[in-house]
Amino acid sequence: MNFLGLADVPLRVVLRCGPKRPSAIIAVARRKYSKPDFHMPIVHLKQATKTPETEMGNARSVAAEMLAEIVRGGEQAVRDYAAKLDRWTGDIVVTDEEIERRTRDIAPSVRDDIEFATDRVRRFAQAQRDSIREFSIELHSGLVAGQRLIPVNVAGCYVPTGRYAHIASAYMGIATAKAAGVPFVVACSTPYLGDGIHPQVLYAMKVAGADAILTLGGVQAVASLAYGLFTGKPADIIVGPGNKFVAEAKRMLFGKVGIDVFAGPSEVAVIADDSADPHMVATDLVGQAEHGHESPAWLMTTSRPVAEQVMRLVPQLIDKLPPTARDAASAAWRDYGEVVLGDTREELAQVSDRYAPEHLEVHARDLEWWLATLTCYGSLFLGEETTVAFGDKASGPNHILPTQGAARYSGGLSVHKFLKTVTWQRMTREGNRDIAQVTARISRLEGMEAHARTADDRLEKYFPGERFDRGAPVRV
Repeated sequence: MNFLGLADVPLRVVLRCGPKRPSAIIAVARRKYSKPDFHMPIVHLKQATKTPETEMGNARSVAAEMLAEIVRGGEQAVRDYAAKLDRWTGDIVVTDEEIERRTRDIAPSVRDDIEFATDRVRRFAQAQRDSIREFSIELHSGLVAGQRLIPVNVAGCYVPTGRYAHIASAYMGIATAKAAGVPFVVACSTPYLGDGIHPQVLYAMKVAGADAILTLGGVQAVASLAYGLFTGKPADIIVGPGNKFVAEAKRMLFGKVGIDVFAGPSEVAVIADDSADPHMVATDLVGQAEHGHESPAWLMTTSRPVAEQVMRLVPQLIDKLPPTARDAASAAWRDYGEVVLGDTREELAQVSDRYAPEHLEVHARDLEWWLATLTCYGSLFLGEETTVAFGDKASGPNHILPTQGAARYSGGLSVHKFLKTVTWQRMTREGNRDIAQVTARISRLEGMEAHARTADDRLEKYFPGERFDRGAPVRV
């Protein structure tokens, strides 16, 4: 398990070191506090040996090459990549008849579960939409300004299907876009086992309300969404999780299209005090580590017994997983797992905000304090009774969330991502009397004479013969 005996560094040292991992913090502390009177008792903390950034490898260059080739070759280049990478030579656009054929044998109980989960996500997204409003306000006599909320015209929703069939990602993206009022949603997913989109993923796409569905995965899918290949409708925004190649393609296309978040491997952090159940903490860490080999799992605790028990339990729980999940979770915990021990809840809250985890669970007393105090996370799960898996699958809040520290400045996917908040204004001629004078004077202070003259001309037209203070004309 690569446990290391590390110095029990005071949390004040952790905070001064910024968003570094414990190994870097220890090194700083040893340099800074190497005086004889500084005592650092040895404890067992777990240290990550890798970060997602170190494992990006050639993803960026591969994505760039593929995007360039698709720009040159269009739909044929996409078909070539689909055949080469996914062994898919069938139709790209999924017809209504094909959806019916591939989903008709899904068990009623499975249909019910997908519909139940989709409804929770749709209802939460609709509540988000209802929480924001259009308005108008009179800012000055004769001046009315306002706000409109306009959905994008086309949204592209990527649904990964690799190690696992991500049924939930279908309704997380599509149902949220539809709740925002997006008129046309294009969904795409990788062919599963060489036979088209996974039937249950396909059913989730249908239930969530996709207007077009493409049998495509990877960079070629992202490019097709961005350039409107196979549909003739280029996406205004692309959302949905994916592997590092998908993430890089979205990053490179950002600007041409909007994206949800700069997403990397899934992350989980658990804050625990001495009231936490170590088994529940450990099972939740393992529950997210199965996402993939590069998925960080972090424990931050004020209780050394809880920390030590969790570190004993995690490998045992991983060993009991089926092969695919065991392989992923074992590598994730070995290479990315971390345990941080602190003295107070205030210190842990600050450390957690430095990590800015995608998913953050709190197994501690006084949950309202944590809710009021924590500021940087993608989604927060308060108390043992809820868990990240609930949010991932069925409870309602979206599971497409920021990773790699992006929760410091960004939230996850919501109806807001699909809405443009635009402004408008209207003014009477009398309203020009004050606004135009101020505009002319400020424009000239800035040296922008042409701006000032747009105000001058209105004053002269609407108030002929009147004198106004419009500032000194710009001479250079």
